[in-house]
Amino acid sequence: MASKESQRVDRYWATVRRSTMNPQPDDLVTNAQWDLLTGEPRGVDYLEVDAGGVPALWAVPHGAGDDSPVLLCFHGGGYVGGSMFTHRKMFAHLAKAIGGRALLIDYKLVFEGGVFPQPVIEGVTAYRWLLDQGVPARRIMFTGDSAGGQMAVTVQLRARAESLPLPAGAMLISPWTDLEVTGDSMGFNADNDELFTKEWITEMAGAFLNGCDPRDPAASPLHADLTGFGPVYIQVGDQELLLDDSRLFAKYAEQAGLDVRLDEFPGQQHTFQMAAGLAPEADDAISRLAAWARPKLGLESQG
Repeated sequence: MASKESQRVDRYWATVRRSTMNPQPDDLVTNAQWDLLTGEPRGVDYLEVDAGGVPALWAVPHGAGDDSPVLLCFHGGGYVGGSMFTHRKMFAHLAKAIGGRALLIDYKLVFEGGVFPQPVIEGVTAYRWLLDQGVPARRIMFTGDSAGGQMAVTVQLRARAESLPLPAGAMLISPWTDLEVTGDSMGFNADNDELFTKEWITEMAGAFLNGCDPRDPAASPLHADLTGFGPVYIQVGDQELLLDDSRLFAKYAEQAGLDVRLDEFPGQQHTFQMAAGLAPEADDAISRLAAWARPKLGLESQG
């Protein structure tokens, strides 16, 4: 059974869902106070920067230096909500647990012209900026939740096409990988997911794709060529409509020869890691991500 602290995520998503029964982009933006779900990590400094023309935010835990590894972070929100500010605390918790820095970007949302491939282009721009700052690819890990988890894959695809070296790996939190919305969990979790409906997910996919084919490999991780990709760690709650997005992508990536880990968390909702610093399930998830990522970023494992 989910902890009382973790159930704050359930209640918040249920509130968002009730207020957006006929969801429009502006509705999700209005309700995007998701940072309220996350405990404030102590000992972290924040600095807004221009990452090659893309607004970005550094989250730097005390003790992390310019030579520390970097998490390039893509926030979720279905391309209609969320920001580097709504997600700063969650990714700061992760950076602190790893012993590195986090760079969160603010890519354009749909109502700002951020339809495919614009957010992906901005993600690659920020990645190139990091490389130009002298951060080697082997010291960079991509991470993202929901739509941001999708970007953690599609930005790599575009970076590879532009002959950039790929990062050390990717951590995907409740990733949105199936833009055709075909997973069986759309049915069997219909009464369990406190946030999404299949119709809402389908509408957001259509808005983002803006007429593009949902099977386009450049947009859909389930149809992408993953050659050259590093290891992947996926976390998902077992109450989510997007549960099969994680299961299907994990299977697809394994068949492509990638080193894949998939953890399903019982009783948990979409991106429950947003409760980091407050809920034991979220803190456990962050600890697992950090333990997995540290050796892949050239850091010693912690006991």
